[in-house]
Amino acid sequence: MDVSQYLEIFLDETKEHLQNLSDQLMNLEQDPENMDTINEIFRAAHTLKGMAGTMGYKKMQNLTHDMENVFSEVRNNTLKADENMIDLLFQCLDALEEYTENIQNTADEGTNDNEHLIKALNEFLDSREGAAAPAKAAEKVKEASKEEPAVESNDASKEKWRSIAFSDTETMVLAEAKKQGKNVFGLTVYVQETCILKAARAFLVYKALEELGETVISVPSAQDIEDEKFDFDFSIIFITDADLDKVKATVMNVSEIEGCYIAPVELSEKKSQEEQAGREKTDETAVAQTGAMAASSQTAAKAASSQTTAKAEKKAVGKPIVNRTVRVDIEKLDVLMNLVSELIIAKNSLVSAAQTEGITTNSSVNEPIEYLESVTTNLHESVMKVRMVPIESVVQKFPKMIRDLSKKLDKKMQLFMSGEETELDRTVVDEIGDPLMHLLRNSADHGLESAEVRKERGKPEVGSIFLDAYQDGNNVVIEVRDDGNGIDVEAVKAKAVEKGRISQEQADAMSDKDVIDLLFQPSFSTSEKVTDVSGRGVGLDVVKSKIESLSGDVEVKTKLGEGSTFIIRLPLTLAIIQALMVEVGGEKYAISLGSIQTIEDIAPNEIKFVQNEEVINLRGDVIPLIRLNKVLDNESAKGPDDNLIVAIVKKGDKLAGLVVDELMGQQEIVIKSLGKYINKSKVISGATILGDGEIALIIDANALL
Repeated sequence: MDVSQYLEIFLDETKEHLQNLSDQLMNLEQDPENMDTINEIFRAAHTLKGMAGTMGYKKMQNLTHDMENVFSEVRNNTLKADENMIDLLFQCLDALEEYTENIQNTADEGTNDNEHLIKALNEFLDSREGAAAPAKAAEKVKEASKEEPAVESNDASKEKWRSIAFSDTETMVLAEAKKQGKNVFGLTVYVQETCILKAARAFLVYKALEELGETVISVPSAQDIEDEKFDFDFSIIFITDADLDKVKATVMNVSEIEGCYIAPVELSEKKSQEEQAGREKTDETAVAQTGAMAASSQTAAKAASSQTTAKAEKKAVGKPIVNRTVRVDIEKLDVLMNLVSELIIAKNSLVSAAQTEGITTNSSVNEPIEYLESVTTNLHESVMKVRMVPIESVVQKFPKMIRDLSKKLDKKMQLFMSGEETELDRTVVDEIGDPLMHLLRNSADHGLESAEVRKERGKPEVGSIFLDAYQDGNNVVIEVRDDGNGIDVEAVKAKAVEKGRISQEQADAMSDKDVIDLLFQPSFSTSEKVTDVSGRGVGLDVVKSKIESLSGDVEVKTKLGEGSTFIIRLPLTLAIIQALMVEVGGEKYAISLGSIQTIEDIAPNEIKFVQNEEVINLRGDVIPLIRLNKVLDNESAKGPDDNLIVAIVKKGDKLAGLVVDELMGQQEIVIKSLGKYINKSKVISGATILGDGEIALIIDANALL
């Protein structure tokens, strides 16, 4: 068994604990006297220390150990959590995140000892009342933790190794070892119930004991322990030249071991106990055979009663189900999704073949096909649900980032988040972290004014940044908004002219939307100077390119003096969707069904013109018409006097009517990428394989609005 096999679990658990530490430190900053928060931070630091020690990451262990010491004093009311301490603890958190990142990339924590942080933590300890107390208190705690199991070790009920039955061979081996002057010990080792990597702890115990002697019997087996098929204790029969105290000390040196109950194994005593038990059994049998009927029935009743009671007790104290989750590598889910995709393509081929042969009316063929459609749809939905994860895993790190920016920029600001439970495909969630980070940094640096300016304008000194997420049809919308200055369109124009991006004449003719689009161009920035926060012109450029690569889009709403809103619209999935199949100019296209509101039949005389653009008045709403044959550069099969088939699509609060030639029906389609060698059109988001083997392009309705 190699400890490296636990690396992935260690990283996952470490990231969770670091995030918990970050959240709790944010809470502590708001309420420094909250003992629940203080205890939670202490527990998280303690767990991290134990995990790092188990994996052999000493630098990480040392830092968390000193953090734990500080919070131990805070818990004891000998230290107060002030602003300086919290700032230092956030620095420690950054160092731990750096260690974690190094471990993830190289399996090594790096060379940075962070001695300045350890020194600062120790200075806090030395500054408390009664400076001599920490060492003594720590020693006291240490001694207590070491001594506690020793007191309990006299409890025979804890020595589960005594119930191990020896085979004749094992008895001979142990007897031979005793003849050679070796010690034979029975051990029952208890792991702390709060321990996360209990199999790793057990492995370290076995590894430590290997240096002292030989393990003859293990209950449970080594394989079961490796698979974590045990509670929080395991028993060993051990042969060694070392004495009892040394063996016990070796076991107790492993972190998160609650107790070690050890005693010499007396083979003769065990044998005599077994013989005595055998004799008692024989005597009881004789009494049962010769005793009176009344006594016999009494005994039977008593036995039945005790058996029933035992069963009831066993049922009452049965082991609860504490873990019903399974960790699955994302690559395995990708493989499963691809297989489901191929199944759907095969199903579509079968449906197409049945229609071609004209046998869809045959119930013996039609019913199995309908059942197959139902099964594949349910299978797709189930796989999608497995792949869906809340965006909380991405956004939960942002409050700390905003706090750091507030200190760095010397601005008062606060982040409000909602909709963290909104779910997205795992692949999408992994990619949206950077765009959201850039938008939040943009709001903090460019959007919000300084406290003085805000005060002059009659605004609260503390600026507000909002991060809202919600589902809208088959899309997820994420909004980043602030109550800052908004985008000064004229200032952007002037900057663009100054940089030579546009001429003055072009600037005068541009609409506000066109000017705002300039902000998304590479290397364009309105900052007067470059800082470590902004000024390099890469933020919004990254946002746009990343979101578009995920088949999403970015929209900006702004009002000078009141603030800006950046709206990101993303598809729920990038794999399989329900689509409306249409025909334009003799070619087949797919439009996501989630974007379509209604299908309308429009007569030519209902078409009006506004600013030379075709529109229709649909139940009081003026909706622009987009003729797909013009967008796709092909000839429409419809005549000028024919009624128009219009698919009304929606994006946020915008509506548009897509004019198509024919409707072909609804179909579940698999999205295939166009590939990196094809110049990607914004209108076309991908392609799909139809049942007859033809390729149909997928129209991105969001790009047309």
